[in-house]
Amino acid sequence: MSDNFVSEITQLSVPNWELDKIVLELRTARNEWRRQSGRAKEPGLRELPSRDALQQIVRDLCGALFPMRLGPQELRQESEDYYVGHTLDAALTQLLQQVQLELNYFARVNNFPIEEKALKVQSLHIIRQFATALPELRRTLDVDIQAAYKGDPAAHSVDEVLLCYPGILAIIHHRLAHKLYQLEVPLLARIVAELAHSLTGIDIHPGAEIGRGFFIDHGTGVVIGETAVIGERVSIYQAVTLGAKTFPTDESGALKKGLARHPIVEDDVVIYAGATVLGRITIGKGSIIGGNVWITRNVPAGSVISQANTRLEAAEAEGA
Repeated sequence: MSDNFVSEITQLSVPNWELDKIVLELRTARNEWRRQSGRAKEPGLRELPSRDALQQIVRDLCGALFPMRLGPQELRQESEDYYVGHTLDAALTQLLQQVQLELNYFARVNNFPIEEKALKVQSLHIIRQFATALPELRRTLDVDIQAAYKGDPAAHSVDEVLLCYPGILAIIHHRLAHKLYQLEVPLLARIVAELAHSLTGIDIHPGAEIGRGFFIDHGTGVVIGETAVIGERVSIYQAVTLGAKTFPTDESGALKKGLARHPIVEDDVVIYAGATVLGRITIGKGSIIGGNVWITRNVPAGSVISQANTRLEAAEAEGA
């Protein structure tokens, strides 16, 4: 065996990545971005909330909300209250830290310094409000789970729905995220929402207002925008979009934020797979929206919209 061959084998087994050079170039790239974005004087410590921490917080909150089904396998009913109390204490304490990080971050970015004591008081107030909302949130989720069970002939029990259905996983995350959004910690809310999006393919912005008894069947590809308003006992299927039709801009060409631009869906509406509903329009109470239709105007209460009748309307309009 030649010395050159041995040398080549050794290089393959202990590869040289030139890490010193790459690390230096990555540092240069980071510093360039920080200078360009006005962040050259950022503090050395990480200030942003942690996605990993929030993932654990949500897991603990799910266990506290549904201890005998989403809690630990070894849990027994006689120790249920102890588990819920212990788990909630840990989750809320961790969430308090994440709220402090978000409030401090936005205060610094917006050049609005906040005293440490005031920051802690504000964070504690937010978490107390969040904690107080959990019992009612659980009752709302019970209605959502029952709606999924009643709405799907393939469901054999409410337990199966809670344990298995991606739509229920998404709505649990949404109910938690929406409460955080209402309490004005939108970054935390968005992270919680995106955790569910990653797991289920269901994209619900935490700002969307959703009534009780909401059922998402199958779910993959569902998109619900920030300013959507959904009534009670609404069912939607996979690949439904409740989106914006246009994106207004200001004088400088930047997108205007916070405008009501997504649909209002009233009570008892069913929207079948692949339907796209765009703009600040209203889908009236009790309407049925068929699969793969495209809607950009108001739909009166009790309507039945399908591809066939939309084609007929288009033909009649051309004939007129």
